[in-house]
Amino acid sequence: MRTLIVDNVRVVNDVKCRFKKYGLRVGVVLASLFVCNLAKAKANVSLNWDANPDPSVAGYKVYYGGASGNYTNVINAGNTTGAAVSGLVEGQTYYFAVTAYTYDGLESNFSDESAFLAPGLVTLTPGATPDAPIQIRFPTAVGHSYDLQESTDLKNWVTVWQTEGFANDWVEFDGPVNPSGALFYRVMLH
Repeated sequence: MRTLIVDNVRVVNDVKCRFKKYGLRVGVVLASLFVCNLAKAKANVSLNWDANPDPSVAGYKVYYGGASGNYTNVINAGNTTGAAVSGLVEGQTYYFAVTAYTYDGLESNFSDESAFLAPGLVTLTPGATPDAPIQIRFPTAVGHSYDLQESTDLKNWVTVWQTEGFANDWVEFDGPVNPSGALFYRVMLH
């Protein structure tokens, strides 16, 4: 019995979101966050893997789900070494593995697993005490940059923090403590 192997599954970020304004009131701070609309999640990810050299390989299947090793979805990628997965919910982590299959129905074991945290969701958490800052958190994607902007009037925006997506992970920014008036925030994805 032949063993089919799929190697080097790589997540290639392809983040696409629709932006919409949301408002949250925390104490005296009103934060207006421009984030991906949760009802219309449109985060995407592209996957690439190394081809299996076995001439009997007819194609590949991409398996993914919300828990490690528990793949609830499958996409037949055909005889290509890449696939795009769309409709991922912002702020959720997805786990991916790929198999190869032959013309006669033989399917390989799963490849090594790759994880992806879908960016787009922004959270605002009040400080634990009145003297603690508001915490602004959002997930980032590799290859993108982000500007956190602040405004007092929703017309004039000032960048208060910039970060790069060096990892597919959550980043945090501490907002002001006891601001004197309303503040609005937005995150700009580049």
